[in-house]
Amino acid sequence: MNTESDNTLHPIEASEIHARRERVFLLLAGIFLGTMAMLNILGISRFIKLFEIQYPLEGGKFWTITFAVAVGVLPYPITFLCTDFISEFYGRRRANWVVTVGLIVNAWVVFILWLGGVLPGVSFADDSHFMGIRSLAFGAVAASMLAYLAAQFCDVYLFHYWKRVTKGKWLWLRNNGSTMVSQMVDTVAVVLITHFFAVNLAPNADIPDWIEIGVMILSGYAFKFVIALVDTIPFYIGVKWLTGYLQYDPVTEKSLI
Repeated sequence: MNTESDNTLHPIEASEIHARRERVFLLLAGIFLGTMAMLNILGISRFIKLFEIQYPLEGGKFWTITFAVAVGVLPYPITFLCTDFISEFYGRRRANWVVTVGLIVNAWVVFILWLGGVLPGVSFADDSHFMGIRSLAFGAVAASMLAYLAAQFCDVYLFHYWKRVTKGKWLWLRNNGSTMVSQMVDTVAVVLITHFFAVNLAPNADIPDWIEIGVMILSGYAFKFVIALVDTIPFYIGVKWLTGYLQYDPVTEKSLI
């Protein structure tokens, strides 16, 4: 029988501050992993239109070029904010481990999608929606996983590179410098791999593939670039607050207690 009260530490918890630090890590890792799992399910199931431009052709015709992002991209920038927080306070090894676990989680999601499709269904239920999501997820999974690994490991490496070079100063540089480069790696990789090896992402026959692919890369990266700039503010606020809450100085890498 559990006799612990709500305010009593579990025997495995060394101290209150240790428990606090692990809970914050669990929250950051949970948001990261939950978002990554959601990406494979939502993926390219829907595209969100940002805006359109029309390019005039001969005979009064126009090319309509749509700038859009996949719905799976919407929560993706938050993963880089999470790994930046983890890198800042918990170090490169933990950040890389979270990225690796993210790959395992996505493999688990894909396995369940596969299993749900091969097991026999009931005759009175319409499973077309599930099969549609399953097909799209399978089509883009290789692209998303390869791009994910390249981008996330790149983000963690560059974050610590800039932190080492600047001796812990210029927080904005390691936050934006690592995220913006890694987001470009992710965007280019996922669009190119998905187009050439998984699902054709340029279905408009009136527009050359290379133009539409370029527009998709530009759209996705522009969206992520803006979010990366915006998340500098919560990153600064979060680092300042967590330094006190966790009683840990990420610059000197020493406990404050």
